Amino acid sequence: MSRRVLVLAHTGREESLRAAWDACTQLHASGLVPVLQKSELADVERFFGALDTPIEILNDHVNLEDVELVMVLGGDGTILRAAELVREVDVPLLGVNLGHVGFLAESERADLAQTVEWIASRQYTVEERMTIDVQVWVKGQKIWHTWALNEAAIEKANRERMLEVVTEVDERPLTSFGCDGVVLATPTGSTAYAFSSGGPVVWPEVEALVIVPISAHALFAKPLVVSPRSKLAVEIMNRTDAFGVLWCDGRRSVDLPPGARVEVTRSATPVRLARTHRTPFSARLVRKFQLPIHGWRGPAPRSGEVHTGPIPVIRTLSPAPLPSPRDSEMPQDQGPGESSDPTNAK
Repeated sequence: MSRRVLVLAHTGREESLRAAWDACTQLHASGLVPVLQKSELADVERFFGALDTPIEILNDHVNLEDVELVMVLGGDGTILRAAELVREVDVPLLGVNLGHVGFLAESERADLAQTVEWIASRQYTVEERMTIDVQVWVKGQKIWHTWALNEAAIEKANRERMLEVVTEVDERPLTSFGCDGVVLATPTGSTAYAFSSGGPVVWPEVEALVIVPISAHALFAKPLVVSPRSKLAVEIMNRTDAFGVLWCDGRRSVDLPPGARVEVTRSATPVRLARTHRTPFSARLVRKFQLPIHGWRGPAPRSGEVHTGPIPVIRTLSPAPLPSPRDSEMPQDQGPGESSDPTNAK
């Protein structure tokens, strides 16, 4: 049975189109069947002419359910677009970074040929990333329902008007404040918008939800990490007529009038990301942010690997016994054999 790989690229950039051309050629040479969307194939052929490599067209020759893997060429934005495409099917995404930071991408453009070899030999694993379910309620009516891999970001709609919001965790109010917005993020999204707003970096293996206020005018408006089983909510208060806007992954949006309520819970449908090598997340942080690690000496040698002498025993003097209560009541100028009773005086 043929193994099909969907190649998804940012067709607005020539570099991405060239990478798509190279990926299709290398996939075919490795015995795999490259698949493109019709619009992206047209963009590639407009730049480079007709491809000599046999290409199957998604939804014309093959359905998405028949694809083994989606190879995403671009930055995190392109991977988020691919996540929308495979939302309802069980197909993993493997990102090749052509952008700047690219936290979701697995490899870089220079590793494209090696990545194709790993795919051909099935040298990759698949990890699941938590997503969130997002609902918007206005006057008791649900007006919008979507999901997000990174975050649901509530922002002020007008630059000159601050939002007045109240946050809620597990159906209990937490605090209210004026702000530019609030980010409700997953661990995957903790290194995106939430991180830029001063939120913590959460390791992908940690199951949690993150609340990060944006430019809040309040004393207790700090980033919070809560249970993944919690239900988060943010209400746009009616104290002013300021409107907000909700963005999910920076791709889908809806207006929020005063009184609107945004509810976020963990979604039952994760996004599956393919990994070609098990790089620790700490190493990914160092590489992506170019963090200084000069002077690091590594873990201390294990005790079983270093031959040392016996552990020295340090002996200390025994402490003097504490005086008894009778001794403490005895006059200092009286000997132990003398009586203190004046009637016994000679």
